[in-house]
Amino acid sequence: MFAGLAGAWEAARQSALREARGGKRRRAEGAGRKPKLVFLDRLLVTLVHLRHQLPHVVLAELFEVDRSTVSAAIRQVRPLLAARGFAVPDRPGLRLKTLEDVFAYTEAEGVELRIDGVETQVRRPQAGRPGRRAFVSGKRKQNTVKTTTFSDGQGRLLLSGLVRPGRMHDQTALRTEGIAEQFRTRPV
Repeated sequence: MFAGLAGAWEAARQSALREARGGKRRRAEGAGRKPKLVFLDRLLVTLVHLRHQLPHVVLAELFEVDRSTVSAAIRQVRPLLAARGFAVPDRPGLRLKTLEDVFAYTEAEGVELRIDGVETQVRRPQAGRPGRRAFVSGKRKQNTVKTTTFSDGQGRLLLSGLVRPGRMHDQTALRTEGIAEQFRTRPV
């Protein structure tokens, strides 16, 4: 997994740096600020977060970095993992990348599908930021983000959906993410 994602991460990182600089590099390669977490640590932080839903503050303590470093690492690596797709248990070579893939797989294989909305506590957004109240969960009364996860009957993860602000109800997410439409078109 590391070898497959490292090249894509480095390319995205160089592209972002080039865009921030407004052109080619001005210093020799290797000069400048060093990243607090190397790519392997960024990948581990993201995988632990996805698997155990630990708050970013806890992960920051475990990896001895600032919380913002953990948040940035997860924000950078998560799209790379999503583009790679989710491996299907007991089916080597098959990867689910979209919601349609998950529903087609469960329909074809007769797999029981479980859907859950997972809330993870995050720091409160900065004052003056538009949509600041959107992160306050009505259920937890804390600043959270929610992720819709799909698993099979044995609880093995098939797909982790879009991340949304904590204020959005799970029912609303079902409609806005297209999950309800999948249920209408495919009786699972």
